[in-house]
Amino acid sequence: MSDVARIAFPPPDKTNGKRLAKAVERAGEEFAAKNLRFTKLRQMVYEEIAATYASIGAYEILARLADKGTRVAPISIYRAIDALLEAGVIHRLESKNAFFACRRMDHRTGRRPLFLSCEKCGAVGEVDGQHIFDLIGEAAVGAKFQARVKFVEVQGLCPRCAAGGGKE
Repeated sequence: MSDVARIAFPPPDKTNGKRLAKAVERAGEEFAAKNLRFTKLRQMVYEEIAATYASIGAYEILARLADKGTRVAPISIYRAIDALLEAGVIHRLESKNAFFACRRMDHRTGRRPLFLSCEKCGAVGEVDGQHIFDLIGEAAVGAKFQARVKFVEVQGLCPRCAAGGGKE
């Protein structure tokens, strides 16, 4: 697997607890840097999103929290998701109306990510897509069109599924 593929689609992590703790710590730092509050509910919602490499919907988050004994209203989940999006620690996969944790906290550099979504296992990866956005911008300018592209999603197969190792 290439370095880009390994970064975009890391192998399943046997030390998931350590990876998740590090992700939560980074999310807390992002909230602090933006003078936002990383409340307990926001942290719990973020943990559910970051615990998987796939995208997850709001009602699945609600169900997972309920399974752990935390009952909250759907609107509370959506408010927490809005705050996580504002802080830039999660992204919305428009095609599925689902969310996934940002694993590239270098968006502050102005480079924009391209989202790669596996049709088979649901894994979502991020790669540098700035060149794609530059081409879209050039085409829009040429057409005298004001583009408002935030993200570009590409569906296909991740390296594990393409090699036959993904889940059915």
